[in-house]
Amino acid sequence: MDSRMQAVQSSIISLVGELIRQSPGTISLGQGVVYYPPPTAAFEQISQFLAHAENHKYQPVHGIVELRSLIAAKLQAENGIAVDPRQIVVTAGGNMAFNNAILAITQPGDEVILPVPYYFNHEMAVAIASCRPVLVPTDENYQLDLERIAGAITEKTKAIVTVSPNNPTGVIYPPPTLLAINELCRQRGIYHISDEAYEYFTYDGARHFSPGTNDPHSDYTISLFSLSKAYGFASWRIGYMVIPEHLIEAVNKIQDTILICPPVISQYAALGALTVGAKYCQEKLPAIAQVRQFALEELQQISDICTLPPAEGAFFLMLKINTPMESMVLVEKLIREYQVAVLPGTTFGLENGCYLRVAYGALQAETAVEGIGRLVRGLRHLISCPVD
Repeated sequence: MDSRMQAVQSSIISLVGELIRQSPGTISLGQGVVYYPPPTAAFEQISQFLAHAENHKYQPVHGIVELRSLIAAKLQAENGIAVDPRQIVVTAGGNMAFNNAILAITQPGDEVILPVPYYFNHEMAVAIASCRPVLVPTDENYQLDLERIAGAITEKTKAIVTVSPNNPTGVIYPPPTLLAINELCRQRGIYHISDEAYEYFTYDGARHFSPGTNDPHSDYTISLFSLSKAYGFASWRIGYMVIPEHLIEAVNKIQDTILICPPVISQYAALGALTVGAKYCQEKLPAIAQVRQFALEELQQISDICTLPPAEGAFFLMLKINTPMESMVLVEKLIREYQVAVLPGTTFGLENGCYLRVAYGALQAETAVEGIGRLVRGLRHLISCPVD
């Protein structure tokens, strides 16, 4: 294997998926997807795609005009981001948007600051680009530590990455913190890459804030979005990015090389989904919130062995387990002995201590309740009564 790729961690989803296959009947609280499918309006647009023979040929590298115009209207109305549609690039999912950004602003050997715990595909993308992820710890509630972030900036730093609502912790960063990152990037001439894939998933009165909102320093802010979560679009692979004007040419070169153009049939489906709008996700949110509340109540029963900071967004909980056991060892035991799967904290950069990420958005309530029950029983037995 090429030495550059040896530095890239293996996909934890694949590793845990294989363990699940070896233990039939396992309930997965691992992968971050939603339980519901795309809206009917997305499927109805497929006939419009098929009605034009030209749609079977390559289309604009940065996305079809109709979709970018609709996205521009959404950004203005919901995120407070006023942008020329030329600065919107439709991508094959949010991960591609992040890769585009990293490749456009870095060269090998540059540094990208990732708060820990990080989203593992972000860390992988930085490594694939032959750059160095600079890992900066968050505080005990997984909130950003601005002093540590500022102290981590060097002459090689090209970007600070934030994810809010956060994967993997579920925390939401307050507006003053995100605006402080904007200002720090402006002062140091680097970029704020803001991943907002979970923008609609908030609870208990919490609100999402886009740092690109009325941003007077838009030359330093790159905003990433995705349809995968809110619209049940995971396999359709549609995301989009809002970029400074000076990055348009670079990002188009990257996307033209890797993708040529986003899948056009999926772009048509996205037209239907965005026409329905945020209300589609918001109608589904109470069911996810109900599962979330059940999970919080059940986990409270094992608070003596499990620490859970506030998590008001996305559909993740990051548990700190009071045990010397390695997190991957605990994950394997939970799958093999209790038939419930979660992800180890090590894959998110949490190396000191035992952490588990729980995802609660993918299952119908009845199945989620059973899975969470298995998790609580498994943790209670494995941590209180460990057996080698």
